[in-house]
Amino acid sequence: MSYQVLARKWRPQVFEDVVGQGHITRTLQNAISSGRLAHAFLFSGPRGVGKTTTARILAKALNCAEGPTPTPCGKCDSCRETTAGTSVDVIEIDGASNRGIEHIRELREAVKYAPAGGKNKVYVIDEVHMLTNEAFNALLKTLEEPPPHVIFIFATTEPQKIPATIHSRCQRYGFKRVPLQEISGRLRTIAGAEGITISDQGLAMIARAAEGSMRDSQSLLDQAVSYSGMAIKDEDLQATLGSVAQQALIRFAAGLLARDSAGLLKQIDLLLEQGQDMRQFLAGIVEHVRNLLAAKISSDPAKIVELPAADIEALKQQAAGVSNEYLLMLFDSLSKTLDDMRWSPHQRFTFEVGAIKACSLTPLKPLADVLEEMKRLEARLASGQTATPQPSRISEARADYAAKPQAAPRPSPAAAGSSAEEDWNTVISLIKSKKPGFATVLAHSRLINIGEKEMTIAVAGNSFQVGQIEKPENINLIENIAAEVLGRKVRVKVQAVAEEAKPAAKPRSAPKKQAAEQDPLVQDALRIFGGEVIEQDQQEE
Repeated sequence: MSYQVLARKWRPQVFEDVVGQGHITRTLQNAISSGRLAHAFLFSGPRGVGKTTTARILAKALNCAEGPTPTPCGKCDSCRETTAGTSVDVIEIDGASNRGIEHIRELREAVKYAPAGGKNKVYVIDEVHMLTNEAFNALLKTLEEPPPHVIFIFATTEPQKIPATIHSRCQRYGFKRVPLQEISGRLRTIAGAEGITISDQGLAMIARAAEGSMRDSQSLLDQAVSYSGMAIKDEDLQATLGSVAQQALIRFAAGLLARDSAGLLKQIDLLLEQGQDMRQFLAGIVEHVRNLLAAKISSDPAKIVELPAADIEALKQQAAGVSNEYLLMLFDSLSKTLDDMRWSPHQRFTFEVGAIKACSLTPLKPLADVLEEMKRLEARLASGQTATPQPSRISEARADYAAKPQAAPRPSPAAAGSSAEEDWNTVISLIKSKKPGFATVLAHSRLINIGEKEMTIAVAGNSFQVGQIEKPENINLIENIAAEVLGRKVRVKVQAVAEEAKPAAKPRSAPKKQAAEQDPLVQDALRIFGGEVIEQDQQEE
């Protein structure tokens, strides 16, 4: 006799054996007991969570010799035939290979006939979303008013592809992913009955790799037995699954939090020697950082982190001394590195540089702390706790600026240049109102002379600025506006001159700078906002 895989051998035969779908099995059992069973059902959910299995159990419960009953006996001819898949009254149809309108026409003819031996004819259509629109339309009337002995059960992983007209004619039951703890518990039962030795950590690894699929977890356990025999070691399981050990994730995360770039590079090198896939490992690190956030924020992280209790406790300890803001920054940085690795021809280099970048992240100071320090600083200012101002000599330029301006004399022939400058400034202002971009370029020029027929301007700048001004349309614009201002037509002549050197900065006064650095108010400002003292510049009242 050929070997029967664990997923088939341990397939549930009664509602109580279905793992992780109690909200559905209870509803169906109550409906059978009360005689309020619908004629069409739509089972939707991820792969391997019990949709087809529940459909078979429901068919068995309806056609059992003792039924309809919520607990089929499993011993009568109808139950045994349904279990073996040989019952003529339970018809399973693959929607992917029987998706055309001609197949639905055959089904419409077949439903007219009474069941051969049972009480009902049950049609189970798997992957029903694969039917064509024409096939769905042909099924509508039969689905709405089927013969009293016919029950339809549709199963799908993509309910959004099913027309709304089909949805409205069925009772929909949403199957959910099986929790990690329930998968581990079921696998422990199977391993004990089969004589398989495996640790709880190993079962948790299989459950995580199955991603909520009970069938996938049983297939992975079968694969692990084929690799290791009846005694499965955690190391062999990691090699079989290609998964990342939780302890390796914790070590790498500890290096990130400690900003140990050199240590992380050594860990990456060791992972490569062990044949670990770099993208898979980094994806595990990203998930680990997410789990750290969940352990730090959530009051009950076990509900959202699918890990054993011991690992969740380790997460809490590792996240205790880290701020939420830094974990968020770390998550963003590592996620970007993971995305970069997808297209990089050198995954190792990308991973190493990404790890170094993550170590160089600077935690931001919480806004509440900054605001609190600003409040304390304002309180000190209000109470008059400021440093005694240091005497300083006001620069001549500042003194000239602060002096009271005297009335400018009327321009004389000797001061004709002053009037010409005013005319030129007026020209620039008018150009700015008409062509602001060109006025910005023209700001680098200065007037040399205005004659009766010619205006000469000097342009201090690069060749680009000179070229912009010498464009014919720009020259015409200057000449037209100058004619409006001067009351006569003038020709514009442009001269390029070297850019004037900026005066050298005055040497800083070291004693004044040191005195300013000792000011308590300045020290508070430096501590809050960062920076350094450049110079002291004080203006008299």
